[in-house]
Formats: sequence, structure tokens, C-alpha cells
Amino acid sequence: MRKAIALVVIGLMAGSGLMAADSDTAKEVKETIKANFAQTNETGMGVAGSNSKDGTVEFWSSGGLMNWSSGDDPVGEWDSINLTPKHIKVITLVEGQAAVAMYYSEGSMKPKGAEFVSHYMTRVTEVYVKEDGGWKMRAAHWSPVAGGSGTSQTTID
Repeated sequence: MRKAIALVVIGLMAGSGLMAADSDTAKEVKETIKANFAQTNETGMGVAGSNSKDGTVEFWSSGGLMNWSSGDDPVGEWDSINLTPKHIKVITLVEGQAAVAMYYSEGSMKPKGAEFVSHYMTRVTEVYVKEDGGWKMRAAHWSPVAGGSGTSQTTID
């Protein structure tokens, strides 16, 4: 009897929108984020083509000023990098067209030409748009979590 009541309650909550399953867009954006992290960790380079062809506006976790990156800027490079995205939440703005992702990024990294960051831990907000069949970043904001550090980079070279 309790199982039947629980199933009815869950069914009513799902039907009312109180329990929302991820949309296709949310699932695709989450997978894009995970794949980009995996590739960057493996190669030590950012993922070419992961930013919008129209460029990105970014606030970096170093606390510097707003950065603009054109769609054809070279990707970042690291001497070492081991970052993990955690607790990814995606809000679909327009199904199949635009979404906002929020998550934590944690690990260590040493950007080429910059200092090693042993406890990189940031809050991340990224805006994604669908371009040429893939999800591309259009805007981003990284900010350090208390007890963690942001990047040591301050400019695009």
C-alpha cells in the first residue's frame, strides 16, 4: 500500500513539474562539459571549437577584468591540468538553442607561463548556444569558492 501511495505521489509531482527530468538540451550540455574537461585533462589543451564562432565574454577566476575571446583565438594550454566538473545543473532557455550551466570546477592546474594552482576550486556559470550541431560557450563567469583558488592567468596571450 505504501509503495502504491509513493508511486502516485511521485507521478503527481512529475506531472505537476515539481520533479523535472533533464531536457535533451540539458543532457547534451552536461555531456559537452564533461567531454571538454576530459579532453583538456588528457591533452593539456583547451578544446578547439568549443567557443562560439561569435566569441565569448568571460570573467576569469583570477579576479581580473572582463575578457573577450574571438571565436578563432587559440585555445588555452597547460603544463599540467586535472580538473573535474561537479554538481552540474543546466537551465534550458530555449530547447535545442540556448542554455545556462552552473557547476563547480575543482582540481589543480598550471597554465603555460603562469603559476601552479594546487587547489583550484571555482563556481562556474556558462551560457551555451547551439551552433553547427554542437554546444558552444558564449559567455562565462568563474569565481573562487572560499578555501579554493582561481586561475593564475590574467590575460589572453
